[in-house]
Amino acid sequence: MTRLYGLAFFVLLLAILTYGVVEWRASNAPQQEAIDTNLTPDFIAETLNSDIYSKSGKLSYAIDAARMEHYADLEITYFENPEYTLYPKSSNAPWKISAKEGTLYNNNRVILENRVLLVATDEDSLVQKIHGKYLELDLTTNIISSEQAILIQGKGFTMYGSGLIVDLNTTQMTLTEHVQTIYKKSDQ
Repeated sequence: MTRLYGLAFFVLLLAILTYGVVEWRASNAPQQEAIDTNLTPDFIAETLNSDIYSKSGKLSYAIDAARMEHYADLEITYFENPEYTLYPKSSNAPWKISAKEGTLYNNNRVILENRVLLVATDEDSLVQKIHGKYLELDLTTNIISSEQAILIQGKGFTMYGSGLIVDLNTTQMTLTEHVQTIYKKSDQ
């Protein structure tokens, strides 16, 4: 009987020791709750409308979005269905750029993704629309760039390519790789 009691005592001691090691390791592991609180936005705005002015008081750009989440620790702002209206320095005609998702970084760079559309509001502009999956926008310089596939629609033509740089202040456009241009017959 003493052997049986000794074996039972040994198994109980082993179980307590194992339980102690498991609890000690769990207490030293990073807590999942701490990770989740870091991803919680500092504030959320629904149906956001905001106008941003330059130091001289001129309207630089306006933003409309279905939803905005600001993360101060990460220094980013996430937008759902953002639409920026950009007012270039050299022109009175604004440009509109929209997407399904947008991320604004603290250096005034915006990454727009999923169904990105840049539209000229000036009817006389040679380039009317630019479609893409991904565009980067610098709100300080009004320069738009992308390394991905781009579709450009203009007066009488449609152009396919990749690698785009557009300076809205000078209306200069550079296409890194031209794939195809289709010209439409004018009715005039």
